[in-house]
Amino acid sequence: MSTDTKHTQQSAYSDFHLQYIASTWQKGQDDSVNTDTNPFNGETLVEIQQATYKQLDEAFQAATKAQAEWAKQTPAQRAAVLYKVVNIFDERQEEIVNWLIKESGSTRIKAMVEFGSARAITLEAASFPNRVHGEIRPSNTPGKENFIYREPMGVIAVISPWNFPLHLTQRSIAPALALGNAVVLKPASDTPITGGLLLAKIFEEAGLPKGLLSVVVGAGSEIGDAIVTHDIPSLVSFTGSTAVGKHIGELANGGDYIKQVALELGGNSPFVVLKDADIEQAVKAAAFGKFLHQGQICIAINRIIVEDEIYDDFVERFLAHVKTLNVGDPSKEDTAVGPIINKKQVESLQEKIAKAQEEGAKMLLSGEIKGQVVPPHIFSEVTREMDLSCNEVFGPVVGIIRAKDEDDALSIANDSMYGLSSAVFTQDMEKGLRFARGIKAGMTHINDISVNDESNAPFGGEKNSGIGRFNGEWILEEFTTLHWISVQHEPREYPF
Repeated sequence: MSTDTKHTQQSAYSDFHLQYIASTWQKGQDDSVNTDTNPFNGETLVEIQQATYKQLDEAFQAATKAQAEWAKQTPAQRAAVLYKVVNIFDERQEEIVNWLIKESGSTRIKAMVEFGSARAITLEAASFPNRVHGEIRPSNTPGKENFIYREPMGVIAVISPWNFPLHLTQRSIAPALALGNAVVLKPASDTPITGGLLLAKIFEEAGLPKGLLSVVVGAGSEIGDAIVTHDIPSLVSFTGSTAVGKHIGELANGGDYIKQVALELGGNSPFVVLKDADIEQAVKAAAFGKFLHQGQICIAINRIIVEDEIYDDFVERFLAHVKTLNVGDPSKEDTAVGPIINKKQVESLQEKIAKAQEEGAKMLLSGEIKGQVVPPHIFSEVTREMDLSCNEVFGPVVGIIRAKDEDDALSIANDSMYGLSSAVFTQDMEKGLRFARGIKAGMTHINDISVNDESNAPFGGEKNSGIGRFNGEWILEEFTTLHWISVQHEPREYPF
């Protein structure tokens, strides 16, 4: 590696006020401005002139042209770009982590978790070009052969969230590109850098051919629906709320072209502690699984359900443990709970806290809300009918529900319109497996937290938590399509 190249790689990325459209860094042409701020101290990180529909169309047009050539590249050529991205991740780890802390309010602990997850899915995606294969199937027609080819979808539209912006964006774009697709990405307005522009810099440095990736930062009113309804994308990958996911599903199937969707939506994760559980371990897991990233995770623990026999003991120990957590500056090594992403989310949490009190839940722990930092709030004697049980909290507020027995605990766990992730603590593995299989969810973890994501395991939910699965061969199937081609080797007899 030359000295100049090494110096370039060590220099911090800049110019995040520009859009990355059709592989050129250009100024947005809309009148509106996205002011990207640090959720902890309110500092303005960058002001981005937002994109217009015309610029979105430019991105899609470039993508469809570039994709045809990209799909013809050998598996080794596509994989090489992904491996280079992994190398850049490693070289720029501190820079990436610092951006996650500054822009998304990630604690350093959470930023490291997210960095590792984004790196892992990139490494997994690098194997995809060599894992795509078709089939030859027999035919009942004499002289015919059936070939089933697995091909790229074409152009994929990605709409990413603000809570795990780096990972949940890379979870879609790395596999999409590895499999021969092009991508047009709209990152969340709160995290345009870590949810898109930073990745554009990384892929550009890795040598991704021009036109294959565009990051379009724009107002929802200008490009929000348009990125879904545009004629070019064959599939829309969205991670976010159930309400917005439903709207995207309607848009994707309401226009001239029916589009496929991959939707990872809201959750209401139950964390069940059965009476034979290791209570101390369950307490530590509950605290980490609830308060990591201030609870702003779709698979964060939303409801703690504890069998009656150990309920009081668990509550006492959980309260004592949570009181030891450091709250405040996310850049400090020992901070467990940092800021909420924006003022609107803070107001939503204040409403949920007030609602819990109105409904009769007992507040065991609270604290002063300073700016956008909301300290942990714990409620006991919560029932399944209360708002804390029925709806996703998305913040450092939790209710603990008393279950009469194991059957009641399972009933409470399943009493939700969501079915994303879940967890159960027990020292009886046979019981744990039986209980886990009884939960109506896409993922259940025994003696661990609901916050789990591995690049080679299927990630997704049931009910109102989404459609499809991410990671491993499951995303490989989502982001490709099948083409049946038959060959008639000898003249066929037709009835007329």
